[in-house]
Amino acid sequence: MNEVVVTGVGAITPSGLSAAALWDAVVRGESAITALPEPVAGVSVGGVVRGFVPPEASFGTVRTARGGSTEAPSGGMRHLSPVQLWAIAAADEAMPPESPAPPWDPRRVAIVVATGSGPVDMLQHATRALDAHGPRRVPPALSAFGTSDAVAAALSRRYGTRGATHAVSAACASGAVGIGEGLRRIRHGYADAVLVVGMEDCLGPLHLAAGANLRALAPGDPANPAAASRPFDRGRTGYVMSQGAAAVLLESAASASARGARVLGRVAGYGESSDAHHATAPDPEGAGAAEAMRACLADAGVAAREVDHVNTHGTGTVLGDAAEIAALGAVLGARREAVPLTATKSSTGHLLGAAGVAEAILAVQTMREGLIPPTLNLDDPAFDGWDIVRGAARPHRSEHVLSTSFGFGGHNAALLLARA
Repeated sequence: MNEVVVTGVGAITPSGLSAAALWDAVVRGESAITALPEPVAGVSVGGVVRGFVPPEASFGTVRTARGGSTEAPSGGMRHLSPVQLWAIAAADEAMPPESPAPPWDPRRVAIVVATGSGPVDMLQHATRALDAHGPRRVPPALSAFGTSDAVAAALSRRYGTRGATHAVSAACASGAVGIGEGLRRIRHGYADAVLVVGMEDCLGPLHLAAGANLRALAPGDPANPAAASRPFDRGRTGYVMSQGAAAVLLESAASASARGARVLGRVAGYGESSDAHHATAPDPEGAGAAEAMRACLADAGVAAREVDHVNTHGTGTVLGDAAEIAALGAVLGARREAVPLTATKSSTGHLLGAAGVAEAILAVQTMREGLIPPTLNLDDPAFDGWDIVRGAARPHRSEHVLSTSFGFGGHNAALLLARA
């Protein structure tokens, strides 16, 4: 089987407009959570992408499979929503400057977009037009660009790739599932490279209201928004939604070596499961989450005792944090006190479908830099016997980092990232 490595990363998030800016903000313990212009159903805070300017190339050119560029066919970029443009910008950062570059065969480069909701703003706009003016005013572009997979198709045209292009959706586990699918596609020889892009924008009033009415979101205090996201703290009141996109370029080790690519890390294992328990609440014993973690370690051929660090899902919900701690306890056993944890959503907010990709990037950087980012707002830890990094980043050498992702519907996914 082919070894799978990470050769590119990109991000457009509230914590910064590049993967480097994302890492710098998180490792410094900076919160990206701000007050929303108008509270919705009592929710007053969120993670907002600020200062984003789509690069000129996002609208006018297509990079070809053998380098160079041509004029974009149809100028379809103007039809895309902001979340799709964030995804394209993140993908551009992750891809090589002239990409795909030789020796890639464009037929063996795949693109996977991971998202929980897709471009919901386009659907809402079209629905309003239908209700107000009738069917003749519904934008025809909705059919081509208003779907979760539209960005995968747009990126295929942009880079001249001809391999599989599709979307995956598994609520808040979508990003990790996308990387897992990319891992399997390369490992078993169906592709030489897979670009995985997570994207989400659920800060509109519809999703904010739904999350608030479900009592899943932290209301937050607009006078102190940075204190709202509190994973594993006794005072946690829910998660804080953020918008953004993140991308990773996966390649076979042979492909990366052949083109002299810099290897940032390895994707060593992937596991997934379903709770079969409840539409929104996790299994309180974390059985499904534990099964995904065990499957991930088995897939990597790594024992639980070899896990050096966990970048937790850690959203700050009362039930979710407790279930994750139960699952980690079942998997790590007696070693649990020796494995440092962190919850980076305390800094970035919850990017939902993009979270798993963003956190995989952070896991890779944790190994590269030898630093574990801190968990913010952990003033009164709710769980005894765990080493949750807080206060400031901690120097720590990691060979294997477990990154967990769980979502409504009982979706569980785990990735094991390894040092390059």
